[in-house]
Amino acid sequence: MMKEIEQLNHLWTDIYYQLRYNHTEKITHQNIRTLQVIQKEKEVGIKEIAAAIGTSHNTASEHIKRLLEKKYVFKTRSSKDERKVILQLSELGTEVLQRHSSLDEEKLKRVLIEKMSDEEREYILKAFTLLKERAKDVYNS
Repeated sequence: MMKEIEQLNHLWTDIYYQLRYNHTEKITHQNIRTLQVIQKEKEVGIKEIAAAIGTSHNTASEHIKRLLEKKYVFKTRSSKDERKVILQLSELGTEVLQRHSSLDEEKLKRVLIEKMSDEEREYILKAFTLLKERAKDVYNS
């Protein structure tokens, strides 16, 4: 089982390395993780960011301050509780996060269209869908 886990991790890092975007922005790994939390979770504030990235409230607040200055995020108010500040990704923040955490769509398109059959593409999508579904079970437990 450990061999399969090592193999999957090795394959994933190779896939990401070969199909990643070329990064143009200077942004820290902590800030990318922060942007991911804002994108993936609902109604996230500083407290939730601090817990998710494993830092103090003050450190998370500093990360958010820098992201606000770069216009990657903006603040809104909770629809449930007007006193609570909610963080959201701006359009620019969404683009930066995509370039730093997703596969390059042009490179991926070339692999999927030029190098794979319809059957292979379907197989890959089913495998990734299954892995995503099982990952949700682990994340929520």
